[in-house]
This record gives sequence, C-alpha cells and structure tokens, in this order.
Amino acid sequence: MKKLIISLSVLFSGLLFSQEAAETPMQTNNRWTFGGGIGFGFGSNNYFNLSAAPRVGYMLTSDLEGGVLGSVSWQKSNAYSSTMFGIGPFLNYYIARTFFVSANYQHYFINYKDKIYDVKANANEDALYLGGGYMQRIGNNSFLQLGLMYNVLWKENSSIFSSGLSPNIGFVVGL
Repeated sequence: MKKLIISLSVLFSGLLFSQEAAETPMQTNNRWTFGGGIGFGFGSNNYFNLSAAPRVGYMLTSDLEGGVLGSVSWQKSNAYSSTMFGIGPFLNYYIARTFFVSANYQHYFINYKDKIYDVKANANEDALYLGGGYMQRIGNNSFLQLGLMYNVLWKENSSIFSSGLSPNIGFVVGL
C-alpha cells in the first residue's frame, strides 16, 4: 500500500509540473535537463516517510546524458527515525526516447536513531545502481520515466537497505 501511495503521489505531482513545462516552446539548443521525483509514505506504528530526489543533467550527445543527482529522505515511526542524504553522478542512454539504460552512483550519509533501545548511529554507504526502463512523453519535451535499478554493491547483512533492487519513477524536462 505504501508503494502505491508513493507512486501515485509522484505521478500526480509530476503531471502537474509537466503541464506547466508543456506550455513553453521547446528550445532545441538547450542541452540542460532537469527532473527528479518526490514521494511520501505511511504505514503501521505511525510510520511516515518523505523523500525528494532532484537531478540536473547535460546532453553529451543526442542520446547520452550525464549529470548529478541527489536524494534526501526522512523516516520516522514509533520504533526509529532516520535521515538520509545521497549525492552522485549518473549516466543515461536513451533509445528512441522510449527506453533508457541508466547507471548512477550514490554516496549516502545516514543518521539513525532507535527509539526503543535509545541507540544513535551515523553511517555512510555507497551504491552503484544499474538498470533501465520505459519513458512516456507527457509534454513538449517532458518525460515520465519508469524503471528498475539494481545496486551491484548491495550486501545482504551489511547494508542499511533491505534489498538491492530499486523500482523508480521520475520525471525529466529538457530531452
């Protein structure tokens, strides 16, 4: 249920943003791209999550984009709270503006507090996501991206993440 709410929220906010972007004429000489996603979730034990992931890219060729992306996530529940920041480079290769192959590296800074045992911890973790997905045009030069990424650096018992697999929904303007 949490993933459904997050997905619908990101989709709705992106569609609102894309309506504004679609009204401006496309600039063919501008190679900069902008996008990202936002999300939130609710769950049992008063769980709440709020996240944002902005990105800025530059079209190196007509099909290859490189750039920087960031992420911030706040989570809290009756049992714990955490704040996580991530930043790193990405590379996307677009296939006929319908599919994309992607690689991105993220370095995460994590601040965690266990409310039950009164334990605080700070950690860092690296992630190298490889994957791809489908793109749907939603405006003049705006796209919805639906993809699946896998963190090839993920290790089951030593990662803060529960899985190496990461579905993603995002938006990009400027392609």
